[in-house]
Amino acid sequence: MIFKFLGIAGNLFPQIFIWWNSGFWQTRNKMMKHPSQHTRKLYYVVCKSYMKRVGFFIGYSAAIQSEPIFPHGLNGIYISGGASIGKDCVIFPNVIIGSNTLSDSKSKGAPHIGDSCYIGAGATIIGNATIGNNCRIGANTTVTHDVPDNCIVINQPSRIIQKEALDNRWNPLQRDQ
Repeated sequence: MIFKFLGIAGNLFPQIFIWWNSGFWQTRNKMMKHPSQHTRKLYYVVCKSYMKRVGFFIGYSAAIQSEPIFPHGLNGIYISGGASIGKDCVIFPNVIIGSNTLSDSKSKGAPHIGDSCYIGAGATIIGNATIGNNCRIGANTTVTHDVPDNCIVINQPSRIIQKEALDNRWNPLQRDQ
């Protein structure tokens, strides 16, 4: 009985702690600025368990100038440690801002994103790429190189291939009996 209670309390504690501190970003800011190392560790554990439960990750050493706007929530967001994000950025779901740690890579490091950038759903920014101010990264676009200010980055245009008749019925997998 006591173990069941501790399991429930362990699952609820991060949410209650985050709520008590007026949200995730306020808790993260307190974690980064608190003078006591032990208190920073407590904030870190709470933030890490909250991120795991909600389904996103923001690295401890990620430099974020102001709280980004997440129109659809934080689900699926990954921001690696070492990445830097400027002010007033808009980030949609399933965005990866990831470090490149391959020793033989030309773009080893973490991305730097400027102010007022708009990053579409599913976009991936990898390596030591610098995204300028006021840029747009299209949905499902992969960026590995520098982007100047005031630019739009998109994937290749989609192609339309016309067919006579397509069978789009879903057939569940038949298991051998």
